[in-house]
Amino acid sequence: MENETHYAEAVIDNGTFGTRTIRFETGRLAKQAAGSAVAYLDDDTMVLSATTASKRPKDNLDFFPLTVDVEERQYAAGKIPGSFFRREGRPSEDAILTCRLIDRPLRPSFKKGLRNEIQIVETIMALNPDHLYDVVAINAASCSTQLAGLPFSGPIGGTRVALIKGQWVAFPTHTELEDAVFDMVVAGRVLEDGDVAIMMVEAEATEKTIQLVADGAEAPTEEIVAAGLEAAKPFIKALCKAQADLAAKAAKPTGEFPVFLDYQDDVLEALTAAVKSELSQALTIAGKQEREAELDRVKEIASEKLLPQFEGREKEISGAYRALTKNLVRERVIKDKVRIDGRGVTDIRTLAAEVEAIPRVHGSALFERGETQILGVTTLNMLRMEQQLDTLSPVTRKRYMHNYNFPPYSVGETGRVGSPKRREIGHGALAERAIVPVLPSREDFPYAIRQVSEALGSNGSTSMGSVCASTMSLLNAGVPLKAAVAGIAMGLISQEIDGQTHYVALTDILGAEDAFGDMDFKVAGTKQFVTALQLDTKLDGIPASVLAAALKQARDARLHILDVMNEAIDVPDEMSPNAPRIITVKIPVDKIGEVIGPKGKMINQIQEDTGADITIEDDGTIYIGAQQGSQAEAARATINGIANPTMPEVGERYLGTVVKTTTFGAFVSLMPGKDGLLHISQIRKLAGGKRVENVEDVVGVGQKVQVEIAEIDSRGKLSLIPVVEGEEGDDTKDDTDK
Repeated sequence: MENETHYAEAVIDNGTFGTRTIRFETGRLAKQAAGSAVAYLDDDTMVLSATTASKRPKDNLDFFPLTVDVEERQYAAGKIPGSFFRREGRPSEDAILTCRLIDRPLRPSFKKGLRNEIQIVETIMALNPDHLYDVVAINAASCSTQLAGLPFSGPIGGTRVALIKGQWVAFPTHTELEDAVFDMVVAGRVLEDGDVAIMMVEAEATEKTIQLVADGAEAPTEEIVAAGLEAAKPFIKALCKAQADLAAKAAKPTGEFPVFLDYQDDVLEALTAAVKSELSQALTIAGKQEREAELDRVKEIASEKLLPQFEGREKEISGAYRALTKNLVRERVIKDKVRIDGRGVTDIRTLAAEVEAIPRVHGSALFERGETQILGVTTLNMLRMEQQLDTLSPVTRKRYMHNYNFPPYSVGETGRVGSPKRREIGHGALAERAIVPVLPSREDFPYAIRQVSEALGSNGSTSMGSVCASTMSLLNAGVPLKAAVAGIAMGLISQEIDGQTHYVALTDILGAEDAFGDMDFKVAGTKQFVTALQLDTKLDGIPASVLAAALKQARDARLHILDVMNEAIDVPDEMSPNAPRIITVKIPVDKIGEVIGPKGKMINQIQEDTGADITIEDDGTIYIGAQQGSQAEAARATINGIANPTMPEVGERYLGTVVKTTTFGAFVSLMPGKDGLLHISQIRKLAGGKRVENVEDVVGVGQKVQVEIAEIDSRGKLSLIPVVEGEEGDDTKDDTDK
């Protein structure tokens, strides 16, 4: 029935952590979309997904035009947007990263050669503030696409699993993640034999990982990460089953969609006969630019030979050329264990690392791995320069900000420069997650930190190069990291020989190996454990032993890179003289108002007098920043004088400020709220012993005077004497009657 609503649900059992219920619904909302589904998490978080397809294919494209959009609605969390227009604008970083999480497992699940535009729009309609919506959105997107009658080999199940108190917990809440050692988003699908094929992984250690491990928790080593992937499989299976149950009731029959294959077999056969030997030879050239120039030359030869035979099928020649290149690269790796640039399967390209690569900045480092070259630059500032977030997440501020830039010249091309693309945002976020677990706490290092990774040259994993450059740059800036972090990109190539599948893991993959391989995964970590991992595979499952061996191979490479980085810098440097100096003062909460003063008068005066920059937290913590340490110390002394006063004692000396003059003397401010009287008889000393008729002739309001406390009466009033060079400070006797 057209208006009938269908349901299916998956119940996830987390043992002592309770259950999570993911319910799928279709038939009630967005009925004009090709496929629509609503996914609920515990009936408290709601994500609407709508999948639509264009009526006609874009046959002029040589790629599959899939678009995923995530629309965060602030009403979902009971908020009004904080922008000037009070409505949602460009997608947040969380939304963009969720788009990538959805795209990565879904894109390879569509039929190869599809050229109809497919758009999946996710709308976050209700959100429990303790829930994370990204994995709910993955399942909603898969479900709506499954219902849309498209050539799609779903369903895809997605879950977040976190290692909390020794247990892998599915769909953990923000509160539970505070005690997590490791956090993973895993997506996959169920095979015909009932096993689950892992398709995508996005994983990270947490801010508390190092402390939790020190307290006895198990460190997230490669073995633990592999165990987490296995733990995710039953949850993915349950999610896929619920989606399949709903599809059995409500899915449209798969429509007829034209498929535009890259080439036909006759073109590939002719191309192989024409240029296989020349292409094989070209693929043995080690240098990227020289190799690509030769590959372009061989491609021109192939076109000249085949165009007369295949007139009007020029695109197929190009597609067949790419397929032949892929086959030859894979064949050489499987049979000879030799790669495009002549390396063995575990060899790392030449490494280079240096710090202080550019002048004046607070910290910088240059990291090179073969033709991949990354410049890392660190900037430190007051905590009030933290990024303020207006998203659905309960996190409203971000102290560590990692930006990644990938200009077109890094691959020798021209192109658009400007605002970052989704890929750049994703790479920056991956590098950020790799570094966050080793950052010092706000209390230990009260600075906002901005890290920028400039990809100056690219041929394989600039994101992992960014991790290495960032670690060195942060140390160069004086940031006391808990451990150094390095990253490496790995690949996997498989081939069936004599009925048995052979796997070869590749260390430090090139860009071409990434494109031609079956899996790529990036692993970052310290010498002790993994801090971040990203995995994408085109295979229908990877044997656990193969994955474990590849992770161990990655660890060996990571340790080697860490040794090279340690030769460049292994401990934090002194902070740059150009970086601000920040010190911390703790005052009673009831004294905050006194430090601020009426309408901010007191704090503004302190900042003006000392040149320091002051930030006050609600708990009474005050951060004082200045270009020079003396400025920060002067501000601290003034604040302590207001909020943490100590009773002055006889004999103490102060550089005071004259705040008022009278006929009998001058009142001198020693500290905020504490004045003393410099009697006219004592002012004579400042006039060379001459009789003073008018106080203003010797001292004026605002003048600085060095004084000493001579007496404190029973009411706490202070009598002062001037400190005159050449006289003893304790010479307080003077004949006041003369």
